[in-house]
Formats: sequence, structure tokens, C-alpha cells
Amino acid sequence: MPADKLFPEGRPTQSESENDFLGNVIAIGLLAGQFFTALAFGAVEAWSIAVLGFLIISLFVLWVVKTVLDGRLTATVPSLLWPLIALFIWGFLQSLSRTDDSGKRFGVSLDLEATRLALEVLLILLFAFLIVANFFAGSKRLLWFRNFLILFGLGLSVFGLIQKFTWNGKYYWLIPPSVAPPSPFSSFVNHNHFAGFIEMILPIPLAMIFVRVVQKEIAIFYGFAVAMMGVAIIVSLSRWGMVSLTASIIFVVLFSLQPAIRRARKMGESVWRAAFLPRIGALALIASTIFMGVYWTGANEVLNRLGQTEVQSDLRGAGEQVSGFLESRGPIWRDTLAMIRENWLTGVGFGAYETAYPMYSKSNGSIIVSQAHNDYLQIIADCGVIGGGIAIWFAVVLCRNLVRAIQHPNEVKSVMALGCGGGLVAMLVHSLFDFNLQIPSNALLFLSLAAIVSNIQVSVGKATARKDSLNLDGTLQGV
Repeated sequence: MPADKLFPEGRPTQSESENDFLGNVIAIGLLAGQFFTALAFGAVEAWSIAVLGFLIISLFVLWVVKTVLDGRLTATVPSLLWPLIALFIWGFLQSLSRTDDSGKRFGVSLDLEATRLALEVLLILLFAFLIVANFFAGSKRLLWFRNFLILFGLGLSVFGLIQKFTWNGKYYWLIPPSVAPPSPFSSFVNHNHFAGFIEMILPIPLAMIFVRVVQKEIAIFYGFAVAMMGVAIIVSLSRWGMVSLTASIIFVVLFSLQPAIRRARKMGESVWRAAFLPRIGALALIASTIFMGVYWTGANEVLNRLGQTEVQSDLRGAGEQVSGFLESRGPIWRDTLAMIRENWLTGVGFGAYETAYPMYSKSNGSIIVSQAHNDYLQIIADCGVIGGGIAIWFAVVLCRNLVRAIQHPNEVKSVMALGCGGGLVAMLVHSLFDFNLQIPSNALLFLSLAAIVSNIQVSVGKATARKDSLNLDGTLQGV
């Protein structure tokens, strides 16, 4: 395939060429890290976090070696990095302690060791974020990233469906769980975390279909991938995964309409026929395929789940069913708000939520709650209004970057930003009711999507300046 068709901005730069061996190794290593964390149960255990940390640090060392060999340092520092660094600094300050004359330690965090462990994970994710921002900026590796996620998401979904109907109480039919899993699906211990992971991938092929930047036969494959991922999310019985999936689809549809309407008017075509009808048809086809897949795999279970009372199996020690959504998460949120009121400025400590919860819970203390089941409440409980302000800072910068990236004149990069944006929106919605961002595999994917969006928005100005030289026709056919 000619390079001008695969790379709409011309041939890849030296850092993106096949001769950049170390750069390619670093990029592939990062994708391997995402692959590993998802298959290692979300990287929620100490051994898997250690492996991820070793891999990311090794890639960072390779980056240093590459810099020395190249004789120059060219690094991209996304604006999203600063709120992440601010969160790390605040967590570090929380982890500081002093010891009095009696030997008792004092610090902001109510669990200094938990805070320090959480900071280690955050530091690993920060390094991974920087690697994505610097080694997935060009068209070639963006193509790698996109294809990897779509194929991996499809494979993980198919595996999850197969395992669901052949479940023998062991992961991969071989590994017995260390504790009874509350609701496993695919390689994840919790079905909500599987749904959270896949819902960040599904909008990418969906956007490619709606904006029509792929050939027909590839669009059919993407449609199959979207349908299978959608079936897996629904069959996983994650209700908020279904809600988040719907939110991401709405986002992709709405933001894909504007360029389609603009193109139709420019070509003198009917807006209804050129913009609305194809999307309605694509949505209907995908929705009907998902419906048939769910019906074939067992629609009754899905319908029962939608009308079922919430089972708060995440409350270890409860040993009972709780009779509704507000009666399951409601008490946790109530106790979390009490925690926030008592520690509104500094929080109880980054990662110290589980230790602090019993102090503010109205239960008899037999229930262990590790997370607030709301990432927004938890960041304020952990880090106070300071952490809440940092989270708002991150969200504002992310939204600004996303809106700008979607307006990229290169249609391929624009649609990539749209797909990543759909995944980010899905996770931001899901975080209202769950704790996906505290699962390393899901946090890694979320930050990777955010880094891609940041890279694309940075290049908007440069691409606008050379818009007339872009070979968009070749791009539409070649990618």
C-alpha cells in the first residue's frame, strides 16, 4: 500500500519508521502491558502490579537508552499530565509522617502504607501515560493502537461468552480463585470491570463505521466486532455497563453528525439521505445483531437482571442480598459522605478508604468495604476538596482536548479522537456507580485513550496549516 495512502500527512518521520527499532519495541511493549493487565484479572493482585511496574520501568529505561543513542531528547508533555502530577504530589504529602516521643506515628493519611502502595501504582500509570503520549503520536502507531484494541476487545468478548457458558469455577478453566469471585466474566473477577474495559474499546470501531473512513469489507468486520462486544457487555449482566454503553453510542452518533452534514451540504446532497439515514441504518443493524446475540445466549437472564434487586456481593462479610440499588450502594455513599464531612479538606489518605470506612460506617463493623462504588466520591473521600479540585482540573482539560481533537482536519485522526472520546465518556458515566478507575488495567486503558486524544488535539493547529496538502481521498480508501 502506498505510504501516502496509509499516512495522510506524508511518509512517517524517522521516529515512526521501521528503522526506529527501539521506538517500535517501546510501543509494542506498552500494548503488551495492556494485554497482560487485562488477562491478569485486571492486575488487581500484588504480583500482577509488580509485573506491570517492572515492564513499564523497563520501557522507560529503553526510552532513556533511545534518547542517548539518538543524541537528542524530544518529549511530548501533555497538558493532562499536570493534574496527574498534582495528584501524585498531594498523595505524597499525605504519606509523610512524624513520630512523637512515645513512638507513635502521625500523618494526614489514616493508612500510610496503603497510601504509599497507591502512589506506586499511580507512578506506574504516570510513566505509562507518558510513553503513550510520546510513542503513539504518529499515524503508523495510531494504526497499531487502533487495530490492537479492536482485535483484543473482540477476542476478550468472545472468550468471555465462551467461558460464561462453560464456567467450571476456575479462571481459564484451570486457575481456582483465591476467594470466591462475586461475579466473574472473561478474565475479570467482577463483571462490571469487564464491561468497563470493553465499553472503552467499542466506540472506536463504531466511530470508524459512522464516519465511513474504512472500506466496506472492513466496515463489516468492525460492525461484527461492535456487535460481539455489545453482546458481551449485556450478557455480562453489568447494568451500569449497559447504561455507559448507551451513553457512548449517543456521544459517537451526535458528534459524527456534524461533519457528515457539512460534507452533504458541500456536495449538494440531501442531509437526511447522506447523514441521518446511514446512521439510523447502521444503528438498527448493530442493535438487531446485538439483540439476536443476546436472545441466542439467553435473554431471560438479562431481563431478570434488569428487574432484579441489587446483590451487594462486593460487601465482603455481608452474606446476604440487599433489596435494591439505593439500599446496596446507598449506605456506602451515606457513610462516604460522613467520611468527607469529617475530612473535607485533606481526605483520609490516597488509597486509605478501606481502612477509614469502618470509622464512619453505621454498620456493626462486620462488613468490609474497599471502595465507595463511585470514583468521584472516593477521590474526595481520599484526598479531600484538594483532590476534588484536581479531579475537576483533569476533567476540564480532558473535555477541552477532546472537543478540539474531534475537529482535527485529518478525518482519520478526527474519527480516532471521536472513538477514544466515546470510550472516555463511557468510563466517566460508569464511574458514577462503580470503581473501574481503581482497577489498574482499566485505569491504564483510560489514560491511554486520554493520551491519544491529547496528542491529536496538539496537532490540530499544525494540520490546519497544511490542510490543503492532505490526501483525504487516499486516506478514506487506504486506512
